[in-house]
Amino acid sequence: MSDSIFAEFRRRLWLPPRAHGDVVVGRTVSFLELFYDLVYVVVIARAAHALAGDITWRSVGEFLVIFGLIWMAWVNGTLYHELHGREDVRTRVFVFIQMLLLAMLAVFVDEAAGGSGRQFAIVYVLHQAVLWWLWFSVRLQDTEEFMDVTRRYLTGMMVSIGLMVISGFVPADVRVALWVFLVLLWFGSGVRLSSSEALEAGIRATESMVERFGLFVIIVLGEVVVGVVDGLSEVEHNSRSIATGMIGLCVGFAYWWTYFDYVGRRLPKDSGPTRTRWMFLHFPVTSSIAAAGAAMVSLVDHAGDERTPAATAWLLAGSVALGLSAMILKMRTLGDYDRLPGIYKPLTRVMAPAAAVALITAVWAPTPWLFALSLVVILLGIWLFAVNRWLRLDNHETIRPQDET
Repeated sequence: MSDSIFAEFRRRLWLPPRAHGDVVVGRTVSFLELFYDLVYVVVIARAAHALAGDITWRSVGEFLVIFGLIWMAWVNGTLYHELHGREDVRTRVFVFIQMLLLAMLAVFVDEAAGGSGRQFAIVYVLHQAVLWWLWFSVRLQDTEEFMDVTRRYLTGMMVSIGLMVISGFVPADVRVALWVFLVLLWFGSGVRLSSSEALEAGIRATESMVERFGLFVIIVLGEVVVGVVDGLSEVEHNSRSIATGMIGLCVGFAYWWTYFDYVGRRLPKDSGPTRTRWMFLHFPVTSSIAAAGAAMVSLVDHAGDERTPAATAWLLAGSVALGLSAMILKMRTLGDYDRLPGIYKPLTRVMAPAAAVALITAVWAPTPWLFALSLVVILLGIWLFAVNRWLRLDNHETIRPQDET
């Protein structure tokens, strides 16, 4: 009797992963995926908190490397669930195992470049090992056409795991250098794999995938809110500090407005290399927003100063400039870029000088509230320009995000 119940449990609730190409048409993002992403809110917040406490060129570089590792883990887990996950007990169990490990990763991430680097590396290895097993289980379901690409992907993951193991037993500077190499290797390997015909046939950019990447942008935009609140919590609540915090928060609002009206929720062009560029360009977009959130703490803390501290000004303005530059490249990967050239091509031509003007504000570095307001005006100007182009369309409905590309 017990054997039959166990067999029935495996048959109905402990299913193998979906094979490559087994796309669930019309799938929506599940509550499990939303819960999974919440853990990354904590991990990223801890990483941004470390940057907010010490803004230097070195700390910014370390933040980008650590954020790269976090982003790699998120993409790896997200793509597995999008392409191969099911609504069964097996999927839930492995997602919860990942969440347990990510919670531990958050404990060590703020000092990952220093004293807690070894612990961070060990937990990261365990997390990646779980994902390696999940991807290996996909290989067991694959047909011959996908064997080569899954073999290369699994080999790459093993190399990544090996480098992380080594990084746990070397000095901090060498550890960070290994992590830089690992992030660059991961991006380079992804670009090479994207040209595989088998991978192109097995991966489709679906609305649920686009939604998941948009949700990650929402996660890092939340760091702008956290940065403002943290800053206000540590200073005297006077008119200058409150005004600086609220205007700083509007930087995040303006960024959201531009991104989700003209970049987010839109499908990329249907080709492997373009789809990979669309995916990878989320890294500079999201890392720049998270870094801007870290800058908000210092911005509010110096609200009473006559000039914004140089490090804070360059971090915030540089983040806006990097985000705009990444969005220019990202727009070119969208199906709407060719379908609506009257909007997107002029918009990209405006965003490039806007990014340069953002950097000029860092040189100017006026008092913090005025500095933040300058960035809001830049972002608002881009959005108003895009709206003006949109209003010139004969049929306004053609710009709807949900349209087919």
